Amino acid sequence: MKFLFTLAALAASADAHYIFNILFVNGQRQGGEYAYVRRNSNAYNPVFPDILDKNDLRCNVGARAGNTATFTVKAGDKIGFKVFNNELIEHPGPGFVYMSKAPDGTSVKDYDGSGEWFKAYETGLCRGSANSDGNWCSYNKDRLEYTIPAKTPPGEYLVRVEHIGLHEGHQNRAQFYMTCYQLNIEGPGGGNPSPLVKIPGLYQRNHPGIAYNKWTGNPAPYQMPGPKVWDGN
Repeated sequence: MKFLFTLAALAASADAHYIFNILFVNGQRQGGEYAYVRRNSNAYNPVFPDILDKNDLRCNVGARAGNTATFTVKAGDKIGFKVFNNELIEHPGPGFVYMSKAPDGTSVKDYDGSGEWFKAYETGLCRGSANSDGNWCSYNKDRLEYTIPAKTPPGEYLVRVEHIGLHEGHQNRAQFYMTCYQLNIEGPGGGNPSPLVKIPGLYQRNHPGIAYNKWTGNPAPYQMPGPKVWDGN
């Protein structure tokens, strides 16, 4: 019976995996799966904290510059990063959007993400304690969404969406789900995104927001990993 229970638990865990690979702009779907997303090579499996010092942390395993199309949007547009195959975000944890502008004179399709990144959005707990999965704002949603800051400098960007599943964080096995979209952002600009970070270098595996134990009656207040969100100015 214990063996059967273990198999069932593993199957449920696998079913809860997800990959963000469908673009929505102002509520309207744009293209199919991976239309504007760098395709990773690890299906929709997560990666674990041993990726934190690797270049694959930028856009996921195997996701490289290549022939991915770039979609044009405007600063102020609401962008949705939808999970494929009608799956849902079925793990507790925070969600983030990071952005990195391709260097001047370089198309984003040729950009490897080695430049500077800033955090444009984060979502964590909506209410109550971290030990209740439904208290996480992204739990059981089919997408993460954010509004491109109005003063974002115009240009071509890698836009990195990420969700961190914390259900195994207490075992040093937080699960990282991320992909990179290629967006050409139009607008007046005028902002100076900060603070700026490099990837890898974004996280440390022992950060309390990554090595986190939600499985207690009174879990510690949750601390967001990574830099502060750009204030839009």
